Amino acid sequence: MFSFILLSALVLCGCAQYSSDQCSWRGSGLTHEYHTRDVEQVYLRCAEGSLEWLYPTGAIIVNLRPNLPSAEGQLRACVKPRPDSCGARLYVERAGALRLLLTEEDQAAGRVRCFSLQEGALFVEASARRDISRRITAFQYQLISTHTPARDQPRSHTASCRPCADDELLMAICTSDFAVRGSIHHVEEEEEEDEDQVSVVVSLSHVYRQKSRVFVSGGGGRGRGRWTGRVKMQRRCDPRAGQGEFLFTGAVRFGEAWLRCAPLYKDFIRVYHAALDEGTNPCHIHTD
Repeated sequence: MFSFILLSALVLCGCAQYSSDQCSWRGSGLTHEYHTRDVEQVYLRCAEGSLEWLYPTGAIIVNLRPNLPSAEGQLRACVKPRPDSCGARLYVERAGALRLLLTEEDQAAGRVRCFSLQEGALFVEASARRDISRRITAFQYQLISTHTPARDQPRSHTASCRPCADDELLMAICTSDFAVRGSIHHVEEEEEEDEDQVSVVVSLSHVYRQKSRVFVSGGGGRGRGRWTGRVKMQRRCDPRAGQGEFLFTGAVRFGEAWLRCAPLYKDFIRVYHAALDEGTNPCHIHTD
């Protein structure tokens, strides 16, 4: 099925299209009308962006090359298809070898998949169809640091669920996309039955830091007050209301909060004050 890949990679289209900021790409397969096996090279150099391929024919190799020195080996790329994305499959490609990342069915279901930049480039191959009208392959991408252990960067993009070491917890309060204090209000099941994850609605008393306002305040205030939001985590974490007050930390991916560390707040305070006494805390926060 893919016997043409190595040959066609030698016949690259010379009309690669780039956005002005090199974060996103938008093009049309109609440029391949008479060379349906052409493979076009695209280079994107940002931490996040998007791709939109109208009337997909042939294939595109998407090279994610962030403008960060020595960062490529420490990054994973996560891809989130647009709900109407169709007309192509997504693979990870290295030296002509392919690993399937997202089928058309996966894209229609909104699956999010991740891969290491060391594995290779993103290979987007148009499906073999006579009628390419009304077909658009489109997705967002984000690059994620892999400084955390590999077991916490699952391919299915689910959140981690494990105890965090004291030093990791102290660093999480300083560097996570969000760090908030509060309790579980209730748990909502995900629509995708095959995904082992849940959406936890949290009620918060304090927001220490957050990226992209995933938590909102009823009074429009900042810091203290009544805040609410959702945190994604694995079902095996067994989240339930009434378990106490937590410090939730994690990453924001495609506008959603994903759990990393969530100790009981009283346990975090114990660790934090011990680090204060020893002068080893990496950053300061306001505590009661």
